[in-house]
Amino acid sequence: MVTAAREAVTSGEVQRVAPYVPAEDEAELRRAFDLAVAARALGPAAREVADRWFFETAVRLHRAGEGAPFTGLKPAGGDVGPVIPAAEHALESGRPDQLGEVLCGIVRDQLQRRHTHAMALKERSGESVPRAREYVEAALGLQVWAHGLYRQALSEAHARADEGRHEA
Repeated sequence: MVTAAREAVTSGEVQRVAPYVPAEDEAELRRAFDLAVAARALGPAAREVADRWFFETAVRLHRAGEGAPFTGLKPAGGDVGPVIPAAEHALESGRPDQLGEVLCGIVRDQLQRRHTHAMALKERSGESVPRAREYVEAALGLQVWAHGLYRQALSEAHARADEGRHEA
């Protein structure tokens, strides 16, 4: 996201970052872009401040479009786990096989861990109410996790929650 915003301000072409922002927020992005480009001409310090402000604005609008909060710019190269690189590879190669293997492996491992934990607790659940509660918590945890995974798998990629969005 920041790479696209950086390319936009250095090239003077806002359309390099506009696709990352919802259509209803594009006017705000363009206003911020115009201000940042004007401020960049005032010298190195102004360029640095303008760039950071524009990057933050672009990321904030992008995150709002995902229904997620803006929590600040993050350093590049952070550990994003195995899924993002596999998804990027799928998009570059045109083949989703590796991404499917990564996702299925994660789900399979989590399912096995959660199920094994619940079954171990089930064996001792008849001993006492506290042990029965431990089992019920693990069993319901498995069910709620599986249902959440099911719902997420069937949802749109950027299902937006309108609550929490605000107009600037």
